[in-house]
Amino acid sequence: MLKSLMVAKAKDELEQELADKEAEKERYLAENAPLLQMSGMSLAELQELCRELHAKISVVDEERYDIEAKVFHNTREIKDLNIKVLDLRGKFKRPTLRRVRVSADAILRSLLGSKHKVSMDLRANLKSVKKEDTEKEKTVEVSDWRKNVEAMSGMEGRKKMFDAAQ
Repeated sequence: MLKSLMVAKAKDELEQELADKEAEKERYLAENAPLLQMSGMSLAELQELCRELHAKISVVDEERYDIEAKVFHNTREIKDLNIKVLDLRGKFKRPTLRRVRVSADAILRSLLGSKHKVSMDLRANLKSVKKEDTEKEKTVEVSDWRKNVEAMSGMEGRKKMFDAAQ
């Protein structure tokens, strides 16, 4: 019932809008294009009337051309801007990423499926490393640096360094 009333109301408003447009068109034409009185005009007067009409037509045609050029330019600019907006925005909206904590068992279960029950203790496979005491570090002998420089000078010193590296 309500839907049919809305359709009837929309139909009445559409008919009223069409009638208003037609009345506006008639008013505009009566104002800007008065009826021509051609009866009783001589040939020269008719030619003058034709010249006036052609001049008005050319003026209106120039205005129409200018307006079409502006409309074409604006539509092209709108399309370019829409393309830029789509490029900036991307084709889809990216979701916000959240950090999720998942255990190793849950990852393996999701990869292998729920049929395989895998329990893996990752810490059991790690090697244990003993920490060395810092006090037990190797003590470096303090000796005379001049003897060390003299021993390392020349080809003999380079040979010793090469042998020590291997």
